[in-house]
Order: sequence, then C-alpha cells, then structure tokens
Amino acid sequence: MNRFYFGGSDTSNSDDDTPLPYPKPLARSAFLTPDFSPTVFLSSLHNRHQTLEDLRSELRTRSQELNKELLDLVNDNYQDFLGLGGSLRGGEEKVEEVRVGLLGFKREVDTLKDKVEGRRKEVEGLLEERRAIAKEVRTGRALLEIDSRLEELEERLMVGSNGIENTAVGGDEDDFSASESDDESDEDTPRTTVPLSRLRRRAQQFLYIKRLFAKTGPEHPFLIKQEERMMRIRQTILLDLSSALLQAGGQDEFSSKRTLDILGIYRDMGESGDALTALRDRR
Repeated sequence: MNRFYFGGSDTSNSDDDTPLPYPKPLARSAFLTPDFSPTVFLSSLHNRHQTLEDLRSELRTRSQELNKELLDLVNDNYQDFLGLGGSLRGGEEKVEEVRVGLLGFKREVDTLKDKVEGRRKEVEGLLEERRAIAKEVRTGRALLEIDSRLEELEERLMVGSNGIENTAVGGDEDDFSASESDDESDEDTPRTTVPLSRLRRRAQQFLYIKRLFAKTGPEHPFLIKQEERMMRIRQTILLDLSSALLQAGGQDEFSSKRTLDILGIYRDMGESGDALTALRDRR
C-alpha cells in the first residue's frame, strides 16, 4: 500500500476501492494557540481518516517527544542553572546595603521636606504680615487725608476744631478768591448773601469726607473721635443753608430759583427734614 499525506477531506473518486491515504502528522502549531481547547481540537479532526487508537498513539508519541526535548533543554542548560544559583549567593548583603541606602535617602528627603514646609510657612507668615502692614499704611493715609480735609473745611467754615468759631476771616477770603469764577455765575446774587456755589462746594466736601469715613471704617478709634468735628461742620453747613434759605424768601424768579437750588443741596446731603424746618421758619 502506497502511503501519502493530504491536508483536507478531498479523496479521489476515480476508484472507490482505492486504499485510504495515511493522515499527516499533527502540526505542533495546533497546540501553541493561547486559547487551546482539547475539545475544539478533537472536533476539528472529524475528517481525519484515522482510528481513535492510532490518534492516541500519535498523541502519546508527541508527548514523549516533548518530554525528551524538555529534558534535553534542562541538561543543556544545567550548568547555567547551577551558575545562576551560585551567583545569587551573598545577595542578601547587597540587598541589605541597598535597603540601608534607600532608608538614608528617605530620611534626607523627609528632612528636606520639613525644611521646605517650614520655609513655606515662614514665607506665608511674612506675606500675611506684609499685607497687614500695607493695610495699616492705607488706613493711615486715609486717616491723614480725613484729618486734613476736616481741618481745611473747618477753616473755610471758620469753625475751630475745639468748637469755637474762628474769628479770623483769612480762610474765607481765600475761598472768595478761589471761587471767583464760580461766583461770576451768581453775579445776580446780592453781596449780603452767601454765594450758592460756595454752599454747594461745602456740602460736597462734607459728603466726600463722609464717604472717606465709610470707606476707612467708622469704627476706627480716630474716626470715632472725629465724629464731634463732623457734627459741628454739619451743623454749620445746615445753619448756612438755613440762613441762605431765609434770605431767598422773596417772590421774584431769582428767589424761587435760589430756593430750589438750596433745597437741592439739602437733598444731596440727605437733610430733607431740616429743609422742611427751615421752610416753615421762613414762613
């Protein structure tokens, strides 16, 4: 019987009495797939013309060959295996040296971290101190500006910081010279009355100082002490407005316009109640 190998299930149909071909040896690659399954492998041999006993014999032979190859591999590399074991001897000391070195390095890193953290906290403290100093500087400048403006306004109103009216008229004369251009618009105003532009300017200066109070913080001890000065200035301005309102008691067009302008100053100062009182007194 002539034996030959074939790969598929095709057979020669020329003669039904022709002997069946001998199957090819099992390919080694069929066993090397990562998802190898014996059941799937055996089911793929349904078209293999081979008895179960022959298949068992072939698989047994293949297993023996693999065992022999493994044994040859171990024998060929046995000396290398022994050398590897010998090279590992004494490795404990090296590992211990590495471990000690790593521990020392870790301690150094921890020390540096502590120093960096301490420096960071120190810098944060200095920055906070700098912000506090800058805030105090701004507050100091604001307090100096408030004091300067209060003193200037007291001089313009001829009111002393101790509550006594200043008998000197120099400051008022300076105000007249500084506001000549504004007084030109009030050229119809009798010289015995206070120029309206001056009243408006005094009220605006007073309101600006009040805004500085609110911005700086009215609870500051220095500002609390200045409340009395602010009260005197307010009363003086209201007195001047009341006097101007009484002087504008005429029935002509000029008096009516002046009255409305004075009431507007009252409104800007938020003193509508005093304006009504002054109007009633005028009547």
